[in-house]
Amino acid sequence: MSFFKDIGRSIQRPNPNRSRRSPTPTSSTFPNAISTDSASAPPQSPLASAPAIQKPLYLCSPFVEAALVKGNFKTIVMLPKYVDIMEWVAVNIFDFFQNLNMFYGVISECCTQQSCPTMSASATLNYTWINQDRKSVQLPAPTYIDYVMTWVQNLLDDENTFPTKSGQDFPASFPSTIKHVYRQLLRVFAHIYHAHYSQILHLRSEPHFNSLFAHFLAFGREYELLDIKDVRGTLNAPVVGIGALWERWREMGILES
Repeated sequence: MSFFKDIGRSIQRPNPNRSRRSPTPTSSTFPNAISTDSASAPPQSPLASAPAIQKPLYLCSPFVEAALVKGNFKTIVMLPKYVDIMEWVAVNIFDFFQNLNMFYGVISECCTQQSCPTMSASATLNYTWINQDRKSVQLPAPTYIDYVMTWVQNLLDDENTFPTKSGQDFPASFPSTIKHVYRQLLRVFAHIYHAHYSQILHLRSEPHFNSLFAHFLAFGREYELLDIKDVRGTLNAPVVGIGALWERWREMGILES
């Protein structure tokens, strides 16, 4: 019996912690298609000169070195023998979503429309949502993240997308769907690192969160889910946010080039 189908029978998927997030979008506001691929910079400050940007905490020692797993993460993302690659990718994306959702559920009280009016990933990078009219719109971070988590949870619950029954094949669209899921989860990670890493430190959970994200990055790189420009930004532009963290972990030997 297949690996993913065994797990699918033994694990009951929990619902996201909606009570700690903004209300679930209705069918009239939530897009039917996967259309969330736009990023933009925030409006420039009217101030003629701005103070130097402080180095993010997640790039500072000892936090950047904090981890539960030592060494290179490639060894734990490799496909096990006799396991179908689709099922391996599916079960890992399922686990990444669950763990990220739990982390966000803990810190979500600090992520409000007032504290996070945009889906920011650095001082110079905001993610925008593509609505049903194919227009790029700014959303408060909790609304954006609720859209993402609700959408992913619905996919996980859909047997036509994530089959768990014996003899049921993955759809031909599964690789494309997984890439969209991965990109959106990456953006949630990026926002938490940028806006809420201090709460992660307050909980003394930085080794857990760093290990989860490093595992996530290594997995995406191994199975071609991760586009480097999603981490580093556009070519020849300054590396910001999680892009700088990616570079630092590469230098430390945690991630491959």
